[in-house]
Amino acid sequence: EVRLAESGGGSVQAGGSLRLSCTFSGFIFDPSDIGDMGWYRQGPGNECELVSTIGSDGSTYYADSVKGRFTASQDNAENTVYLLMNPLKPEDTGVYYCAADRGFDTDYDIAECPANFGYWGQGTQVTVSS
Repeated sequence: EVRLAESGGGSVQAGGSLRLSCTFSGFIFDPSDIGDMGWYRQGPGNECELVSTIGSDGSTYYADSVKGRFTASQDNAENTVYLLMNPLKPEDTGVYYCAADRGFDTDYDIAECPANFGYWGQGTQVTVSS
């Protein structure tokens, strides 16, 4: 059974930082099985936005809204991927979800997280105050 569990969310002031973790089990993080992990977020009244992805080969993608501020990384020994967010802005507020799939469409946001593709965690709340 595939499982993903996010942690590390919280409330911070603008300019602060958080590091989200996503620990997974039930699959091999490899192109032969599931080769991509993604971070989505859904803010109040917003669509579900793909924020970042990281491949099993370490390749990364960042949305323009977070480029230069967020950094994705992985620890294969711990079956965990991370998203370091620094500095945070109020518009980064939302529920952040970790997802696993064989690839992610970086051209379109989706209506609502979690979506009906891949595997998803339960989400972790990030609140950034001004």
